[in-house]
This record gives sequence, C-alpha cells and structure tokens, in this order.
Amino acid sequence: MSRVQLALRVSDLEGSIRFYSSLFGVEPAKRRPGYANFAVAEPPLKLVLLEGEAGRPTQMDHLGVEVGTTEEVDDATERLSRLGLFTQVEDDTTCCYARQDKVWVHGPGNEPWEVYTVKEDSPEFGTSGVITAMPEQAGAEGAEASTCCGVTACCSHDEAPTEPGVTATEAKTASGCGCVA
Repeated sequence: MSRVQLALRVSDLEGSIRFYSSLFGVEPAKRRPGYANFAVAEPPLKLVLLEGEAGRPTQMDHLGVEVGTTEEVDDATERLSRLGLFTQVEDDTTCCYARQDKVWVHGPGNEPWEVYTVKEDSPEFGTSGVITAMPEQAGAEGAEASTCCGVTACCSHDEAPTEPGVTATEAKTASGCGCVA
C-alpha cells in the first residue's frame, strides 16, 4: 500500500489537529509531544503535523511517498538514480517517532521528497538528514551530503548552519531548508 505524505509545520498544533480531524473525518493515528500524524484512507494520505513557532503561518515542511517495504524504497532509489536524480539514502534512521528506511530527492523547486517505509514505532522523535549538497556542489561524484541548519526535513529547524565554514545563505541555497540569511 502506498500513499502520498504531506508534512506541515504548524504554529497551533491542537487547533490544526481539530481542523484536520474535521476535514478528513479521522482522529490522529499517532500523537506525541509536538507531533501528530493522520492515516487518511480516502483519499490515501499521510498527513504529518510538526509543531512550529507560535504566530508563524503554516508552511510545507516536506513531501513524501510512504511505501510498504524496504524493497520498495530500494526500487525507488534505483529508479530515481537511473533517471539522473541525486539521491540520499538513509537506512535504519529514526524520524518522527518511527524507525525508517528512506531515500531523499529534491524537486525542481528544491522541495524535499522522501520515499520511505516505517519499520517500527520509536519512543524518540529522532533526526533524519536532508540533501544539502547537490552533485554540482559536492564534486564530480555528487556523493557528499550533510545536514544543514539542524534541519531534518522530517524534524526541526535551528535556522543556523551547523557545518563550519557554511554561511546561512549557502546552506539555504544548497538545501532549501529555511535557514535565515
């Protein structure tokens, strides 16, 4: 079973939970501090709400496709790589209170997409990297990637680069992670 995932960073988590429960007619499938997700059957959607800063408008955090198995993640990785997209694979990573296998790519507008499978629940929120160095920025091999701004496309922003020698402007350009220049 596959479904599209939409992860939103919201300033009013409780109000957003009430709104999306009403909109889709379902209660959250998982609730943790600063986090909720909905498994909507029709239309097939995984809606993730990540608590953001108070008073800030809701913004898209990242997009994804949830698949049923690690093999499907591997197939997606192979297919996306064959198409010439720069991929970042994360095996056995903890993110959003779940242990996952995933692959990240960026769309033409630098929007982060993950194809992932949930292996099991986790008591920890965890962290997960996001592509910050595209092939032309990482060298000929295009294999270097790192975490920017404390961002974990699935998790949270510090809005300051964490890598020595990387300015916020460079980090934002490389990853679209929302650093403040």
